[in-house]
Amino acid sequence: MGLGLRALNRLAGSEVVDKLGVRKPAERALYRATRDGFKVVGRTGRTFAAAQRLGRPARPRPVGSGSGLFDLTPDDEQQMLMEAWRDFAKERLRPAAGPAEKGEGNKEIFAEASELGLTMLGVPEELGGAISERSAVTAVLAAEALSHGDAGLTVGALAPAGVATALALWGDADQQATYLPALVGEDVPAAAVAVAEPRALFDPVKRLETVARPQAGGFVISGEKALVPRASEAELLLVAARIEGRGTAGLFLIEPSNGGVLVKDEPAMGLRGAQLGRLVLQDAPVGRGALLAEGDPKVFAELIARSRLAWAAVAAGVSKAVLDYVIPYSNERIAFGEPISHRQAVAFTISNIAVEQEGLRLVTLKAASRADQDKDFGREAALARSLALRHGMQIGSDGVQILGGAGYITEHPVERWYRDLRAAGLMEGVLVV
Repeated sequence: MGLGLRALNRLAGSEVVDKLGVRKPAERALYRATRDGFKVVGRTGRTFAAAQRLGRPARPRPVGSGSGLFDLTPDDEQQMLMEAWRDFAKERLRPAAGPAEKGEGNKEIFAEASELGLTMLGVPEELGGAISERSAVTAVLAAEALSHGDAGLTVGALAPAGVATALALWGDADQQATYLPALVGEDVPAAAVAVAEPRALFDPVKRLETVARPQAGGFVISGEKALVPRASEAELLLVAARIEGRGTAGLFLIEPSNGGVLVKDEPAMGLRGAQLGRLVLQDAPVGRGALLAEGDPKVFAELIARSRLAWAAVAAGVSKAVLDYVIPYSNERIAFGEPISHRQAVAFTISNIAVEQEGLRLVTLKAASRADQDKDFGREAALARSLALRHGMQIGSDGVQILGGAGYITEHPVERWYRDLRAAGLMEGVLVV
């Protein structure tokens, strides 16, 4: 599959394609090959169950440190995937973003997005995935590229991938055998990580109020979770809860069909395409096998750090969308006889957007690279979150300001991007890279 895709990629980049006038058909062929290739990988992986037969979990291995030089240039496969994701973001997510805020066409978009193999990015090949080494960098590139189309739809599309990645990194053999075949299959179930809770100054480490109480054979979980993507249709949830008697947080696999889970719509300022909802857990029963990594607090801390990296990647993608939109607009908008880009205030504002967006992107990729190498990435993840919170919101506001009154109306997407960028500092534990 890799050799075939490389050949198609070279063909699509050839000048001969333009001379023959077949640029669009070549690009469509490349997109279909990428999509269908991942389907084949999934089908092949599901018939190979060596990890389950051995009775031990499979793990993606850390990426080698290479030459030691700081180089975040995507390799050939990552570049190929980025082009496919960018095409999907441009051709499907961007046009669908407006209707999706009203709840129109979301399921169709999520189904199409699952065909890109997003849930396979964090799952080892022997379990039906598409990787042999850890792939936080690739997942960050996916979140960034797709968010260039629409952040809300991207969050909804990547939510099952977060659960799949968590199972690959920390799930035991039984958990992987039970859930990963469906998550890397053709009909991917709606799934989500649920950490955030509905109260001010929420801290997932110090103020987690959802409680898991031990009982015979397992636990019962009570509490509320906020801003959960695709909550109303979720078939599998990875819920953070404080384990009674331990005082530490754990991650529990919950199937809402088993009872004890109520779902409420939770309309939000932004990310409306993700179909956010609130979960009310009323003594939801789970077995002992539902606890991920035996409740290891280090695993919970790493999940939060990886989630923050994913949100920084989403913010970088949306910020790039703002930049790509305001540059041509400011060059074409004429005021007082000249383009508004000739005004220093406008030009400097756009320059600041470019600088901060690139800085956010590089810090996020560096943190993801360290995570792939099994190095400590807590400092870099904190920096990425801080930059996303501080500059993402400002970039959204500047985009609206550059368009003036036009930035306030829904005819232009910058008002939606501003609302979506506000989420970067609020969402906890929704996406995992």
